[in-house]
Amino acid sequence: MQKVHKHIPAGHGYTILKQLCNLIPGGMVAEVAHTHGVDARSRSFTPWSHVVAQMYAQVTHAIGLNDVCDSLRMSEGVLATVRGATAPSRNNFSHANKVRNSAMAEALYWRMMEHLMLQSPGFAKGKVRRGYLRRFRTAIHAMDSTTIQLVANCMDWAKHRRRKAAAKCHLRLNLQSLLPACAIIDTAKFHDNTKAHGLCAGLKDGEIAVFDKAYIDFDHLYELTTRGVFWVSRAKDNMQYRVVERLQSTENPRVLCDEVIELTVEKSQREYPERLRRVVALVEVDGKDVELVFLTNNFTWSAWTVAELYRCRWDIEVFFKEIKQTLQLTDFLGHSANAVQWQVWMGLLVHLLLRYLACLHSWQHSFTRLFTVVRAVLWRRWHLGELLDSYGTAKPPGRICGQPEQAYLPGLA
Repeated sequence: MQKVHKHIPAGHGYTILKQLCNLIPGGMVAEVAHTHGVDARSRSFTPWSHVVAQMYAQVTHAIGLNDVCDSLRMSEGVLATVRGATAPSRNNFSHANKVRNSAMAEALYWRMMEHLMLQSPGFAKGKVRRGYLRRFRTAIHAMDSTTIQLVANCMDWAKHRRRKAAAKCHLRLNLQSLLPACAIIDTAKFHDNTKAHGLCAGLKDGEIAVFDKAYIDFDHLYELTTRGVFWVSRAKDNMQYRVVERLQSTENPRVLCDEVIELTVEKSQREYPERLRRVVALVEVDGKDVELVFLTNNFTWSAWTVAELYRCRWDIEVFFKEIKQTLQLTDFLGHSANAVQWQVWMGLLVHLLLRYLACLHSWQHSFTRLFTVVRAVLWRRWHLGELLDSYGTAKPPGRICGQPEQAYLPGLA
């Protein structure tokens, strides 16, 4: 039997964990901690050690405080090489998650995103999109929320029903770069449309927002229109309106209706006094054609472009699926709201760093596979870049190259 030689990455002076943590510039964590007053309340367990422990918990899918503390204590010597990080005791880690302001973790996430975009402009640009998104030169944003289930009997602050507790992550995702532009983490008892103002606060004139009908708030939609922001949404089933004009913007047979409308309910008309555009189209959902009704404030796009823009909103669902399948957002290391927010923001930070590595090394496999590869070799002293460049047996199919003499041209001997 022929022996198969597996490629082993070159050795490295640092562990994979340290190479991952080194993506965070030295001094950034201390600066953010000082800004939010976290360093003043830190003694033996520094803010940097806290960040490293939280990142380790995410990558290893730790199921509790003991899991994190014991694992790091058993590798205390190697952990110390990660810029002097120390293993926490159970009490120190629990206390830090409870009292250290989670706004520090949020600020660190956005600082890191800004830093990585400056380091690699291609990371901010994202992949070249196909189809309708490629035609737009302006930014397109999708808004949605995902629910994170919590334990009701020990997390009273998150109760939204008698026996249920949950947190919600409201997100605005840039569909070109597939990177978050705004995130709000709160309890699930608030309706999605109450967070729409906060999510859209950073939108600029000419940009496009795409969201589900849960974010419909005519007062907010009119504000977006006055700011020059275009938006596309699903229409609510009970919306009352009057048809003003019928349009013919496309010959696509899947567009059933394209019309200009006015709202007839007094309250809705007061909140949105201008006209709207209503598009009805057949859209494929789970292999079946479904009739969907869309609303927009743009009257120049074709009706099928409106439907395609809303279809691209599915990318934010893929993003939520990606983070929920990989990050540790099921078993929490603390029961307080501050501890949950720490864990969610640090999970998003790990996701950001791994996405950056995938972009840097042109990773061709799934994000889940990237996560499992890094998790499996966390304490190895291998070169992380070479590992990602050479890993995998199922490479994407290459292009077939033919010789000129293989071509068959009729009439040519």
